[in-house]
Amino acid sequence: MTVQKPVITVLCPDDGSRPAGLSSLDDVAEIRCTTADSLAEDLRGARGLLLWDFFSRAVSDAWGSADELEWIHVAAAGVDSLLFDELVDSDVVVTNAQGTFDRPIAEFVLGAVFSRAKDFPRSLRFQHQRHWEHRETQRVQGLTALVIGTGAIGREIARLLRAVGMEVFGAGRTAREQDADFGEVIASDDLAQHVDRADVVVNAAPLTAQTEGLIDAEVLAAMRPDSHLINIGRGESVDEAALVAALDDGPLGFASLDVFEEEPLPQDSPLWGREDVLISAHMSGDVVGWRDALAEQFLDNARRWTAGDDLRNVVDKRKGYVPRH
Repeated sequence: MTVQKPVITVLCPDDGSRPAGLSSLDDVAEIRCTTADSLAEDLRGARGLLLWDFFSRAVSDAWGSADELEWIHVAAAGVDSLLFDELVDSDVVVTNAQGTFDRPIAEFVLGAVFSRAKDFPRSLRFQHQRHWEHRETQRVQGLTALVIGTGAIGREIARLLRAVGMEVFGAGRTAREQDADFGEVIASDDLAQHVDRADVVVNAAPLTAQTEGLIDAEVLAAMRPDSHLINIGRGESVDEAALVAALDDGPLGFASLDVFEEEPLPQDSPLWGREDVLISAHMSGDVVGWRDALAEQFLDNARRWTAGDDLRNVVDKRKGYVPRH
C-alpha cells in the first residue's frame, strides 16, 4: 500500500524566491510553494508550513483553511509577526531559526560599539570633505554594556563584548545572579533603576507583550550621560519619539539603529540625517550565505518531522521565543 506523503506548504515572497534544496524532500513530503494571495487555498490539507516570507502576516487571514496543520517553521529568529491568538491556543507546533543569526548579529553589535567609540562615522564624513582633523577616541576596554534579552543572540553578544574587555550584565524576565554569560541579570521591569550603570545599552529582546515599548521615556532619561543605545531587536521595543528627545536634550549620546517602529524608515523620520545616529536597514544578521543557512536549518527540521523525531528550536508560543534549557 502506498503511504501518502505529508504536504508542506512554503509561503514565498512575491518575488518568487524560494529556499534552496527543497527537492531533497521529494522522497518524504509533497512541497507546495505559494504566495500570500494563494495561501488560503494551498494551506488546505497541508500538515507543515514554512514561512520563507518570514515577515508576512498572511497566516492569520488564511487560518480558516488550516484544516490539517501540525507544524509551522519560521525562517527568522523573531516570531512576533506570526503569533496570533488562534495559533497560540492551537496544538500547532512552531519552530524558528534560532542559532542562524547569533554570531552575525553579535559581530554587528561589536562593530557598532567600535564605530562609535573610534568615531568612524565622523572620520568618513571628514574623508569625503577632504578635511584633516586629529582627534582622540574612546577605549572600548573597561566600558560597561547592558544587554537586554538573555536568549541565544543576547548571550553571543555578551560573549563577544566580554572578549574585547567590556564589562557586561543582562536584563531578562527575572533577576538572577551568577549567570554563565552575563554574571548578573536584572529584571527588565527594573530597567530604569539600572540603566545608568551602562555606557552601552543593547536591545536584543524579542518583541513580546512585555518588551513592546520597554525602552520608553523613563528608561531613556535614566541612561548614563553620553551613552550609546544599540537596537538590533525590534523597533517597537523603543519609543522613537522619546529616543529623539533623549538625543536632542540628553542624556543619550549616540544611537545605532537597525530596526524601527515602521520599516522601511519613512523619509520624513527625524532620525535621518543626524550625526548622532547610525541607521542600517534591518540587516544586522544578514551575512553572505544567510539564506542558504536558513534553508538547511528548515530541511533538517523537515527531515526530523517526517521521521517523527524531535524538532529543533520549538517556540513557547505564549512567551514568544525558544526557552533556554
